Amino acid sequence: MMDIAPLTHSSRIFVAGHRGMAGSAIVRSLQSRGYRNIITRSHTELDLLDQQAVRHFFKTERIDQVVLAAARVGGIWANNTYRADFIYQNLMIECNVIHEAFSAGVMRLLFLGSSCIYPKLAPQPLKEESLLSGALEPTNQPYAIAKIAGIELCQSYNRQYNTRYRCIMPTNLYGPNDTYDLENSHVLPALIRKFHLAKQASDSNWNMVTMDEQVYGAIPDNIRANLGISPESLRAALPGFCTDSGGCHPPEVVLWGTGIPRREFLHVDDMASAAMFVMEMEDCAYEQASRNGAISHINVGSGEDLTIRQLAEIVRAETGYSGQVTWDAGKPDGTPQKLLDVSLINALGWKAAISLPDGIHRTYQAYLERIR
Repeated sequence: MMDIAPLTHSSRIFVAGHRGMAGSAIVRSLQSRGYRNIITRSHTELDLLDQQAVRHFFKTERIDQVVLAAARVGGIWANNTYRADFIYQNLMIECNVIHEAFSAGVMRLLFLGSSCIYPKLAPQPLKEESLLSGALEPTNQPYAIAKIAGIELCQSYNRQYNTRYRCIMPTNLYGPNDTYDLENSHVLPALIRKFHLAKQASDSNWNMVTMDEQVYGAIPDNIRANLGISPESLRAALPGFCTDSGGCHPPEVVLWGTGIPRREFLHVDDMASAAMFVMEMEDCAYEQASRNGAISHINVGSGEDLTIRQLAEIVRAETGYSGQVTWDAGKPDGTPQKLLDVSLINALGWKAAISLPDGIHRTYQAYLERIR
């Protein structure tokens, strides 16, 4: 194995996607560990879809390590609706960053994937070896294929050029700087916002609803109707739950699917801790952990899952909403279960530290801080 300079606290580390939930958590973790030269670029400063711009960046900046956390992400609806956007944008980001980093001589890189890379019906919990062993979940197949391509890119550069490109596959993440768009976000932030708005509607707290829209974006008409929020009630801050047609009803939270599927969740600060753990591993230790390259990536998760219904009850209790909840079984459930086998990273010495109830409490408090 060719000697490559190890990381130090003065190493220049480029975090791609530093404003997103995952990227911002990694920046916080790097800072807490004493890294002094963290390089970031906003989308307006560097469009990762633009190969020439990415090439110019790596040619003009001396980078020692890349953390590739930039991605186009979303929930079931967004993945299934914007299929072309999800596969094209994620493939382009990965190809541009990984190839141009290599061309500029960057020998160390950490790629963040997703647990959706595994087959829909793979044995649970999902082992690293299950990759490419069966058909993917159709609703997010384009995104999953892009992430699988990112893993293969890293592995191929490692095998051909002896680079040190490492991959971690986090489970469903949540935490500060998440996206709370009610049509495009993942399940946990969508639950937090729906239950929060329902609680405010129950209390006729229209000013809080207005502030929520200003910070987190417009409330779609169908959700507004379910919550009993009309444009008139918002404009005039009137009490009650009245629709444009004049009918009044209590707020109702409508959730997708049956609520039966099981999901695993990991606080994004735990993910960042795991990312640093893998990034800082000695080369020989990482080679041993990956069985000399036989395993292309390392799972990162809590090792525990629960049903979406159970998750909804935790969020409902956290927000204080006590009204009606309806499950729309006509909407897709997605993969029946998605629990990662985290025995490898646990055996190496890392385990998740933030419990789900505690993490949801922290996340909701951060949510409220932005609208108070």
